[in-house]
Amino acid sequence: MTLHTDLLINCSTHVVTTEGCRAQCQQVQVGEHQLHLQHLEPSELRGDNPLTLVFLHEGLGSIEMWKQFPAQLCVATGCKGIVYDRYGYGFSTPVTLPRPLDYLEIEGLQRVPALLDSLDLSNVVLIGHSDGGSIALLAATVAQGRVKAVITEAAHVFVEGMTLEGIEDAVQAYATTALPEKLARYHGEHTDNVFHAWCDTWLNPEFRAWNIEAHLSKIQCPLLVMQGVQDEYGSEQQVQSIAHNSSGIAQIAMIDNCGHVPHHQATETVFNAMRDFIRQL
Repeated sequence: MTLHTDLLINCSTHVVTTEGCRAQCQQVQVGEHQLHLQHLEPSELRGDNPLTLVFLHEGLGSIEMWKQFPAQLCVATGCKGIVYDRYGYGFSTPVTLPRPLDYLEIEGLQRVPALLDSLDLSNVVLIGHSDGGSIALLAATVAQGRVKAVITEAAHVFVEGMTLEGIEDAVQAYATTALPEKLARYHGEHTDNVFHAWCDTWLNPEFRAWNIEAHLSKIQCPLLVMQGVQDEYGSEQQVQSIAHNSSGIAQIAMIDNCGHVPHHQATETVFNAMRDFIRQL
């Protein structure tokens, strides 16, 4: 969940996104939906069977909102990368409203494993931001053999009052500022659907009981759990719950002077922590 809106990055058929890394975009059929993917491959891969880093964006996100971060991390770690617009976002199949209240479970337990199947990926690190972090955690519970580790930034595992307050502020901003035009750079004519799929779900009174903590014990792989100390959408209780309830060894990184978008607001700190964690794998 973020209002981060940087300029659109070109995602043509072949584009070099950063020095030493080649990117190729394609549409992939996964179940009933077309997903827009960006494949990243650094010029120097680590090992005979390199890891693939799969990046899962936030609740208003897209490939482009990650900017250069995924490609740079792939170069630093010698890993391949997959960055994609989830169902409903960017250049993927647009979402149908109303979105089901269990959309995060559908993404994590069904669509991410289906994507890994379609791409024949078996040596994966899931890197998820906000909604994407929650989805990464859920996916790790059903794809234990393929998911070697999980990295989360500002993931949610239950609903907090401060989260809902932040979303209410975003609704006000969407009605009174240029936020719709900024988001339209990424989601085009589907921007309203993207925004309402996000805010209408989280602000639905029935969604306040949403909680995925019971799933976390099924996670057996290592985790790096990151969050900004000043995150406006969630407290440190989210991080502590992930670390306490999962069965894998969890490293916690609370980042000071940082809000809800650590990979942009504390780029060097986050980059170094992710790089070192991945290299240890």
